[in-house]
Amino acid sequence: MNQTLSNNLSPRRGYPQRLASRMAGVTLIELMTSVSIIAILMALAAPSYKYVTNANRLAGEVNDLLGDMQFARGEAIKEGQTVVICSSTDGATCSGSVAWNTGWIVFSDVNRNATVDPGETVWRVKTAFNGSDTFNADNTTSAVSFNREGFAPGGNLVTITLHDSTADSKWTRCLKINMVGMLTTTRYSTLTTPSWPGPCT
Repeated sequence: MNQTLSNNLSPRRGYPQRLASRMAGVTLIELMTSVSIIAILMALAAPSYKYVTNANRLAGEVNDLLGDMQFARGEAIKEGQTVVICSSTDGATCSGSVAWNTGWIVFSDVNRNATVDPGETVWRVKTAFNGSDTFNADNTTSAVSFNREGFAPGGNLVTITLHDSTADSKWTRCLKINMVGMLTTTRYSTLTTPSWPGPCT
């Protein structure tokens, strides 16, 4: 009985050698080939990843301001009084700056002086952007007022332009507001009609 068991496990039958061969590690050539393939795939994926992350961040930033302006316009119509959205650095007062990347606030402006006074409600606060994106308005616009009809009187078309740190036009986004309170966002140089002149720079 013991002799039979010994014969079954004998190296002469070839089983242990074949098992050892199958359990052997990869060769250096196989390892280098795998590393090369992974490096190529990562090199191909990196630009796409950067594009997606940049595009998502910039879209989120411009849409934040768009959403708060739509909210301000809606509240002005609903409440029947002027509502202002302005750039702000402290979340409590208007800064008077054309740089909206420092943050902004939405507030009811009962006396229509474009200033947060005692008793006037601040409805929304947006803090400064993380990173180095810039979001600057033309026409020295640091605040937009919506009246009870939802109009934004007192000026011409306002454009607030968002750039990333490279100022590459492919990342540029714009938010435009006209006198009747119409709001729209666009990429660089896509608006060329007389009512929405381009390019967005």
